[in-house]
Amino acid sequence: MAEVIQERVEDRLPELQQLERTGLFSHAEIKAIIRKALELEYRIQRRSLLKDDFIRYVQYEIHLLDLIEKRRARVGYTFKKDEIEDPIIHRIQSVFRRASIKWKDDVRLWLSFIAFCRKWASNVHLSKIFSSLLAFHSNKPGLWILAAKWELEDRFSSESARQLFLRALRFHPRCPKLYEEYFRMELMHAEKLRKEKQEFEKANMDVGNLEHAEEILTGELARIIYKNSTSVIKSAKFHVSLLSIARLFDFAKDLQREIYNDLKALHADDPVTWDYVARQELVIESQPVEELPATKQAKAKEVGRREERCCAVYEEAVKTVPTEAMWKCYMNFCMERFTKKTSSRLLRKKRLERTMVAFWKAHELKLLPELQYRQLSKLLLHRQLLKESLEVADAGVKLFKKSVEMWQVKLEALITSESHEMSKGFEQAFEYLKPQICLPLWLTWAQWSEDAGKQEETEAIYKRAIFGLPGADSVPVKEMYLNWAYRSGGYKKARDVFKSLQENRPFSVDFFRKMIQFEKEQESCKMENLREYYERALREFGTNDSDLWMDYIKEELNHPLGRPENCGQIYWRAMKMLQGESVEQFMAKHALYQAGRL
Repeated sequence: MAEVIQERVEDRLPELQQLERTGLFSHAEIKAIIRKALELEYRIQRRSLLKDDFIRYVQYEIHLLDLIEKRRARVGYTFKKDEIEDPIIHRIQSVFRRASIKWKDDVRLWLSFIAFCRKWASNVHLSKIFSSLLAFHSNKPGLWILAAKWELEDRFSSESARQLFLRALRFHPRCPKLYEEYFRMELMHAEKLRKEKQEFEKANMDVGNLEHAEEILTGELARIIYKNSTSVIKSAKFHVSLLSIARLFDFAKDLQREIYNDLKALHADDPVTWDYVARQELVIESQPVEELPATKQAKAKEVGRREERCCAVYEEAVKTVPTEAMWKCYMNFCMERFTKKTSSRLLRKKRLERTMVAFWKAHELKLLPELQYRQLSKLLLHRQLLKESLEVADAGVKLFKKSVEMWQVKLEALITSESHEMSKGFEQAFEYLKPQICLPLWLTWAQWSEDAGKQEETEAIYKRAIFGLPGADSVPVKEMYLNWAYRSGGYKKARDVFKSLQENRPFSVDFFRKMIQFEKEQESCKMENLREYYERALREFGTNDSDLWMDYIKEELNHPLGRPENCGQIYWRAMKMLQGESVEQFMAKHALYQAGRL
């Protein structure tokens, strides 16, 4: 193996000599490159190969290429690239090829290989790489699309891209994304041919054999793909995606019209169809182009007319297809338009009215999902429409009484509107909700009461929450309670709360650490209190938290009233109590601390 590695390093000498002769690298840098090359070569020539070694090799060589490029730019030397860069590029390709064959399932490795070749290598190499990649990963449509796009955009070969799409569709005959990209490719190809023809005509050149059939120039191939794909994939969403692609090409008006008419005929009962048809009214002008409004007020009126036409289509839609999905599309549209910024007060008022009218109609029919009640209430709250927000939230909790998120939205609306029924609202929520999901509401109630400055009520809320929440759900409340006690009543109050909760398990490590921190902030920090807090914390978490033991030892060593002689005993207690990896972590930290490195 050593002979092979030595030979491979010697093969580098011509390029390294050129780097030194041209002044791009110094003699010391060349020696450093040779040392690194030896190390990397040994790693990738071992009997048991590791993927990380190959990646490290490639990264080093790519960084070397980048450095050479920067040095060339700095000194202005652009010669001998075939003697310097080309051998490095071939070497990287060779390593990439070995790695990608060895770990052929790693798609990211293949994509890195492709990215490198696109930047540094020739198209010939990329064709072979894509062929190998697709041979191993023919089950991934995205890779077929990537290869076809490369053929079209980098090699300008529409025929090769077409062949790749056709092969891909044999493996994935029902993949919408493949049909969409194939459809787009044929339209792009037709547009390219049309532009070429126009340029030739402008130059009065004889196109001769370059003349293309009129059907190809008008996008007939794309139309065939459209017909074939919609016969296989019968989905309104897919139909709309093809129509959206066709609308990007001005020459395909007839095709657009055909797809649009087929969409309305084949998917008349699908909410996606109605949603698309309604939104098209936004882009259709009410007046001829030369008579379009110029002033802001006139533009706002025009926008208002378009939105009214959209809503008229939606109104017809919810009568024709009275489903939750259809009402959801309608409400989404109304909320989207309501959030659009405008300086017209009249337009804002109309949007609000439309949104609320649509909402109450859907609410009466009980055809709106819970999410939209929450979204609308938050949107109205954000716009300071407190009354409307509260009405929507009230309607939501009547339908979704078991949803903690819905109650949360209502309580936020009550808090923002400074309602006197806050406490009543929380009590109602707890009547309908299970205790194990009520933690967010308890935290909200406690925070509201604390912000309102109601100390007695806040303490009562914390106590109720701790005893009302099951198990681990009460842990965040205990931490908040301790924090509040320290802020509102100082250390004495916090210590009283700590004592009242010290047997009320479960706890978190932070609960004890907060109390330790409060003690340290006092002018007369008592060591016996710190020991008490550490001992109680270790009773709960001494089997897995090595940091607690280390902090305890540091406290005994650094506190003025600490007892350093206790550290040995604490150390051996830690060794007995800690379990698994925590023992090794503690030993490592203790050794570093003794050495003065921690």
